[in-house]
Amino acid sequence: MTVFALSPELVFPDPALADTDGLLAVGGDLSPMRLLMAYRRGIFPWYSENAPILWWSPDPRLILEPAHVHVPARLERTLRQGRFSFSLDRAFEQVISACARIPRRGAHGTWIVPEMHAAYCHLFEIGFAHSMEVWSGGRLVGGVYGVALGRAFFGESMFHCESNASKAGLVALMRILDGAGYTLFDCQQTTPHMVHFGGFEVRRSDFLSRLEKALQMPSHRGRWSLHKGRLQIEPAHEYGVQR
Repeated sequence: MTVFALSPELVFPDPALADTDGLLAVGGDLSPMRLLMAYRRGIFPWYSENAPILWWSPDPRLILEPAHVHVPARLERTLRQGRFSFSLDRAFEQVISACARIPRRGAHGTWIVPEMHAAYCHLFEIGFAHSMEVWSGGRLVGGVYGVALGRAFFGESMFHCESNASKAGLVALMRILDGAGYTLFDCQQTTPHMVHFGGFEVRRSDFLSRLEKALQMPSHRGRWSLHKGRLQIEPAHEYGVQR
């Protein structure tokens, strides 16, 4: 097994060189330039507290196509009943903090360590990371966050503190992404939960081909909001990070 040690230079090895578990490299940093370079190459960070930064490119890779998300009938009824309301980029820090804090079934601890928290809040400030918030009675009860580049959205984590809230948020986000022309939602890891919504595995080579096509479109960089159910973008200021 070969795992590459990253240098301060902004370079990643070919994802095809990852080991059988998808681990590709160790080290580096979580600067916006490095993170965005990684995502554009189908690589993402995932590690535990008090451990070095680990970079992954799994094969196979679970993806969703926003246009073909599967919505169970019971959840569709919940959405129609108006039990939840939704917003975009209104409470990003609250969403990522809740994802780190609220336990998920079968999970032990969190990979959203303080350095990851700070790095993705920075990506949010410069217009590349986004959150879908789910509200009930004026209270934040669920959410999803991730990174958007081109017409690809890389799902990072979700949470709920009320039944069906994160599921409703995921479906609402998918419908917004579909309306904005997004063709790829990266689930990163295979879980029964995401398969339930229509996720399916593709080979790494297929994933990278789909990603390359999605990246041919300019990114919706900036602060996102909802207007009549459609995506609205307030452009971000330039910070030396392109697209």
